[in-house]
Amino acid sequence: MKKGILVLCIASLLSSSLPIRAEEGKPAGLPAEVVRVQPSLLEQSLTAVGVLQANESVMIRPEQSGRISEILFKEGEQISAGSPMFKLDTALYDAALAQAQARARLSQLEYERAASLLEKRVGSRTERDTKLAQLRVDEAEVALARTRLEKMTVRAPFSGTTGLRLVSPGDFVSIGQDLVELTDSSSLKVEFSIPERHLQQLRNGQTLSLSIDALGEQEFQGEIYAISPSADPGSHNISVRARVPNTEGLMRPGLFARITIATARDEQALVVPEQSLILQGKQTLIMQVNDTNQVELVPVTTGSRRYGEVQILSGLKPGAVVVTAGHMKLHPGMPVTPVFPQPVAAEGNGA
Repeated sequence: MKKGILVLCIASLLSSSLPIRAEEGKPAGLPAEVVRVQPSLLEQSLTAVGVLQANESVMIRPEQSGRISEILFKEGEQISAGSPMFKLDTALYDAALAQAQARARLSQLEYERAASLLEKRVGSRTERDTKLAQLRVDEAEVALARTRLEKMTVRAPFSGTTGLRLVSPGDFVSIGQDLVELTDSSSLKVEFSIPERHLQQLRNGQTLSLSIDALGEQEFQGEIYAISPSADPGSHNISVRARVPNTEGLMRPGLFARITIATARDEQALVVPEQSLILQGKQTLIMQVNDTNQVELVPVTTGSRRYGEVQILSGLKPGAVVVTAGHMKLHPGMPVTPVFPQPVAAEGNGA
């Protein structure tokens, strides 16, 4: 009886030392962390940084010297193109216009008299032509005086928002002196640089998104409208300008912006974790687990990268199982036990 028990114990020990066999009758190999490759959405993009600029911005300056008699706007006010902003004292220019108009009226009478005498064959053609020339000169003087008078009113060249004025009523201003800044922020421009190697990925009309640190996580959409025809010889970058609508007025010129340009979109991309790649010289390999749970090395061609993942352009098919860890312990033809990642539990599910 004791002998039989001893035989059973020895048999049990021997069986425990043998490899564990799968249901198919084949030995199960080392556990290997794997993932199943499934088609997913992959968007390729370029990133850059830039500074917002006003669509149009100008410092208002007078074309004539004079004393400011009236300021016709409020600081920070939205005004329309052509609206009067400053009026300068026009007394001298009113008098100059009246004088030019009086001379023009006299020249008109003298011309009409000379023309009448010529018709009666009393006057000469030369006299009439002389009076006509003088009339044209005097009319030009009227137009000049009227233009100078009009320029004593400084008007907005475009619709925009006024800034902080630098003068007060009663100040005497000179030609070209700074009066106030006028800014059109209904839409903004953003200028940024992209390395020249990405030139073929840019085009006019291409959309982009902006995030602005000063405005939190809110994103804004824009559109490229101009690409520099030449690259910077020092940095080899291409300057690009985009226009961003600012209908709500949240953005301001001068703010720092982070720019993302979507350049490609693939809804059936095959993406694997970066740690699954094996580099051998100039070749890139991936350990794939076949239908018999054996490891095989597969050469692949990689594409773009994103956040620890790599796009596989060729070498893998959808549904392939690839090893993500433990490559040093594995070799081609070796059986493994695939260990798939555990699904992440949904938040809020208690025990």
